[in-house]
Amino acid sequence: MSKARTQAVGEQFDLFLPYIADLNFRDQREMMERPFFSLAKSKRVKAIDYSSPDGKLWVHVSANPDYGMATIWDADILIYCASMLADMARRGQNDIPRKLHIMPYDLLRAIGRPTTGRAYELLGQALDRLVSTTIKTNIRAENRREATFSWLDGWTQLVDERTERSKGMTLELSNWFYEGVLMKGGVLAIDRAYFAISGGRERWLYKVARKHAGGAGEGGFAISMPVLFEKSGAEGEYRRFKFEILKLAEKDALPGYDLTIEPSVRGEPLLRMRRNDAKAEGAVIRDEDCKRQIEMTPLR
Repeated sequence: MSKARTQAVGEQFDLFLPYIADLNFRDQREMMERPFFSLAKSKRVKAIDYSSPDGKLWVHVSANPDYGMATIWDADILIYCASMLADMARRGQNDIPRKLHIMPYDLLRAIGRPTTGRAYELLGQALDRLVSTTIKTNIRAENRREATFSWLDGWTQLVDERTERSKGMTLELSNWFYEGVLMKGGVLAIDRAYFAISGGRERWLYKVARKHAGGAGEGGFAISMPVLFEKSGAEGEYRRFKFEILKLAEKDALPGYDLTIEPSVRGEPLLRMRRNDAKAEGAVIRDEDCKRQIEMTPLR
């Protein structure tokens, strides 16, 4: 269903290759706190069903049984794409494309992956999952009851018709993702050290901390364990999830954020997240700058 097509391209093909050495990484804001991805490296086919505590927002994610659900590691590809779109907006490019032409080598290097033959094979599998995973949600559905989409509408390998050498690939972004990146306040800057985080729940926890505690001031942001569990979409029992979060708080190794456990009058503990720039790997772009850059660029 979602296997890539191979397209022959002539010498006149104009391949868009952005300069990525100093690419500032950004993630799509709405995707950082809701359960859109599997947090496990093993194949997941069980759907995610989530409703916000007030019942107003919901997310349903279903997996293709042949490929499994897109994972939080697969989402690194979307971070790369969001960063490219935001960089085009920053540079004042008017016609920002929804179909991106990229070189796999550049993508893998940017997100901290090896560039071996096995890595290219795994990249193809990740792209298949991004195409075949189906999301239904009323987040940003506007006048409709829901929006239904996959992260990618498709991907294509490009081959020079004369030499049969690879000329990269195209990734066609879903309209929901594309519009979400380019809307006002649609992205948040993230630390490059994020890509070195190995655990799925720890990666997701960084996104939650960045989304909620990034601009929350000295007091940070506190959330109860049961609510955090629901927001994660993680498989398994709550008590196992709680145990792992307590261990992550004890470890306290998230780049740019401190984690502490606090008691609650309702019995279940709270996790408090506070920004700590001394733990960040490098300087983080101010969110106000990101917003101004995106505001300058109209949606196509």
